[in-house]
Amino acid sequence: MSPGVCKNCGCTDIDVDHARGDAVCMGCGSVLEDNVIVSEVEFVETGGGGSHAVGRFVSAEGGGALMTFGDSHLGGIGRESRAQTLARAKNNINTLGLQLQMNRHCLDTAFNFYKMALAKHLTRGHRCAHVAAACIYMVCRTEGTPHMLLDLSDVLQVNVYVLGRTFLTLSRELCINAPAIDPCLYIPRFAQMLEFGEKNHEVSMTAMRLVQRMKRDWMHTGRRPSGLCGAALLVAARMHDFRRTTKEIVSVVKVCEQTLKKRLTEFGDTPTSQLTIEEFMKVDLDQECDPPCFTSGLQKIKCQQLEAELKKRIGDVEDEIYNYQDEIDTELQASRPKLRGVYAAYAKGGRF
Repeated sequence: MSPGVCKNCGCTDIDVDHARGDAVCMGCGSVLEDNVIVSEVEFVETGGGGSHAVGRFVSAEGGGALMTFGDSHLGGIGRESRAQTLARAKNNINTLGLQLQMNRHCLDTAFNFYKMALAKHLTRGHRCAHVAAACIYMVCRTEGTPHMLLDLSDVLQVNVYVLGRTFLTLSRELCINAPAIDPCLYIPRFAQMLEFGEKNHEVSMTAMRLVQRMKRDWMHTGRRPSGLCGAALLVAARMHDFRRTTKEIVSVVKVCEQTLKKRLTEFGDTPTSQLTIEEFMKVDLDQECDPPCFTSGLQKIKCQQLEAELKKRIGDVEDEIYNYQDEIDTELQASRPKLRGVYAAYAKGGRF
């Protein structure tokens, strides 16, 4: 319904253009209404005797003119293609979710993420299965489920970095800030796979305590959670008299042996590693260590300073040696016996 009076000047001379969908005041020129949406549906006849609807149908999931009457019966092809894409994506999400044992709420949320990505045309250039896996992992991050991107990679038999790039693209374009992963989410799952038997809960709780201590010492920043979980489970297993080898831990947490040893070395540099088992279970140290990357950076700077100082000292020693060499040559020259007689004349002429 068009306005009868201008709100700015009070003029009643309002020009309403239904074709453009706007209303303009003829007194002051203010645009009173713009992009007016009407609820009526009008139809016009075409030259072939058919009819089609006037205007465009704007969907919440994607704009476009979708005609359903007369000669425009082919306009439904776009809608059918979109429906097929969504159906295929939902099937992929349900298949992946069942293999990962995810609940219906997470699967529905992942499907909603996929529809958002499809509406913004983020699925172009990516396989449907990859986008579906990225949406599922986005739900895992937002809902805090104990699933890793590597699990989806194993199910799809796809490089984990390909899924990682797809996930980063979707999260950036959809403005979804996925929270950081808490390594404690994976401890019960990995402990179950290592088969600790009746002490499974005790080992898990000790490993979680170790992970919490590592987080206080800034060991989790910028690190994959599986590496911290592997180091914590290995230490917890030894604390409860389980002789789990490094290879067994690596095969479960899916990290290389060098990464696991590096996490253990970093934990060994913290004050917590100096405590006994009884002290660790009863005492919580208030002291926090600097992040390992900061400590390693200081060590590199210190090594560079030592190398520069050593080079300077070596240069000073070499200069001192050269000075001594000059003095020795001078003394040797002075201590040589002087020639006399006919040989002295030849020596002065430089012919001796």
